[in-house]
Amino acid sequence: MTEPVSEFKSKSGLKRIVAATGYSIDGFKSAWASEHAFRQELFLVVIGTVIALLLPISSFQKLFLVAVLVLVLIVELINSAIEAVVDRVSLERHPLSKNAKDFGSAAVMLAVMIAVASWAVVLFNRFY
Repeated sequence: MTEPVSEFKSKSGLKRIVAATGYSIDGFKSAWASEHAFRQELFLVVIGTVIALLLPISSFQKLFLVAVLVLVLIVELINSAIEAVVDRVSLERHPLSKNAKDFGSAAVMLAVMIAVASWAVVLFNRFY
């Protein structure tokens, strides 16, 4: 027996890449328009990226500092996706819905902690 296939399933080849790029742009637009945390974190990523690029550290360290900031954005987008799915299923309060949202929030917190620790270690090793 064959599995049912979504009508939204991706295309193949170049059409798939073009479609995926469009979906990603739509995702960024939606996150910017509806997610306060995403806007705040993006602001910090832009500032952090400029600072990282100006710091007198190795290219690898610059890449690392920017990457941990982008990781926060990635986890925030996944958290927002989880929240959207939970809300799509039902807006009523349910312990499993709360767990899903809390788990996503905890993942964002861990990503922020990794970013802060990474910046602290690189800056400490460079300046002290």
